[in-house]
Amino acid sequence: MTRISARGIDFGAIRTDFSLTADFPPRAVAEAESAVDRFAAERADRTDLALVTIDPPTSMDLDQALHLERTPTGFVLHYAIADVGAVVVPGGGLDAEVRRRGQTFYLPDGSLPLHPRVMSEGAVSLLPDLVRPAALWRIELDERAEPVSVEVTRALVRSVARFDYAGVQADSESGSLHPSIAALPEFGKLRLASAIDRGAIELKLPEQEVVGDGDGWRLELQPRTEADDWNAEVSLLTGMCAAQLMIDAGIGLLRTLPAPAAGAVAALRKAASALGMDWPTQVPVGEFLAGLEPNTPATLVMMTEATSLLRGAGYAAFDGEVPELVTHSGIGAPYAHVTAPLRRLSDRFSTEVCLAVCAGTPVPQWVREALPSLSDLMRGSDTLANKVDRACVDLTEATLLAGREGEVFEAVVLRGVDGKREAEVFAPQATVIGKCLGDPPEGEAVSVRLVQADVAERTVKFGYPATASGSQT
Repeated sequence: MTRISARGIDFGAIRTDFSLTADFPPRAVAEAESAVDRFAAERADRTDLALVTIDPPTSMDLDQALHLERTPTGFVLHYAIADVGAVVVPGGGLDAEVRRRGQTFYLPDGSLPLHPRVMSEGAVSLLPDLVRPAALWRIELDERAEPVSVEVTRALVRSVARFDYAGVQADSESGSLHPSIAALPEFGKLRLASAIDRGAIELKLPEQEVVGDGDGWRLELQPRTEADDWNAEVSLLTGMCAAQLMIDAGIGLLRTLPAPAAGAVAALRKAASALGMDWPTQVPVGEFLAGLEPNTPATLVMMTEATSLLRGAGYAAFDGEVPELVTHSGIGAPYAHVTAPLRRLSDRFSTEVCLAVCAGTPVPQWVREALPSLSDLMRGSDTLANKVDRACVDLTEATLLAGREGEVFEAVVLRGVDGKREAEVFAPQATVIGKCLGDPPEGEAVSVRLVQADVAERTVKFGYPATASGSQT
């Protein structure tokens, strides 16, 4: 397959459109440069733990390091999280700027960090062979990798090695995993099975990623290995444990998602039937989706249609009365963000709640005062991040295909016309997902003709059938 790439894509225009900047106010920078560990005298020394990190190869803002031990009765997970709450002064200039940003924004030509890089990629990042302050989770699990005890404390830790997902996958296949994560495959598979049992709904859609290609850019589908899934289960487990701690204590911040509407599940069953898929009545939707053969046209259609199940995500802050909705239906359990404080605002506050609950001390007043505003702050930040991601992909798609109007592409029809939306197709040759005029048959491989690639508007449209007249339907 011919790889399509393009030069001269200006992602700076997207920064301008969304008022994004990498610059921090001088006061925030000064506080980051002079930050000190406010809890240095209270920390346990756990540099004896041979923690390791697993991140993308170029990442420098390392939030997490893990050590997983197989025991006669199950597993013991130690999960160190960068202790941002110990170095950001509540009410200071950096605190104010971080609350304004909400999270790190990632663009193909560079990130716009939540914290100044001197902190997020330096003094607080869990880089290898450096002693760092951390919130250290200890989770004991049984033979089925279900938690039986949970605690989080402040500690000094040291990562002994950094890995990336591809390397962990290769080491797993060759039987040469680092001792600190030798149990990760077994743990990960048990946790994935647990997710199905809980009714979790995971969508495996083609996720487009803009990547550098020499002096140009191209689109790729994000590679995902088993190691990605195993590592994700570590964070998910920790977030689930954190959520339960907060629910039991009656204070915290949860990530929530309501159960799918009955009509959405019924519509998905109808789509499965139209595609000739066998979906027994007694099989839950999450189990059905998890069992689909990956990368087939029918599976891509089902995963696209299943996005209708995961609508209404939000945050629930509470201090006293626990909200009615505490679960995240995509995960099948209560869940909270606590594992990425260098990159996401909410995690710092949720971690402070969990630390106080485990220590039997009052939750800090600055946390209690912030909780009511965090739901709206994070919702707004998430919305902006999604728009930025989409704009980068849309701009790349349009630039890659500009000037090629009239060419024919092979594609899979992800969505048909239903009266409320245009059809949508996925063209693997260009790794492009675009609207399609006409009435292409859902779930089938078809030929489509490129009708429009507008760089200024960041839009791409195809036409079906792949004829000059059909493309204008």
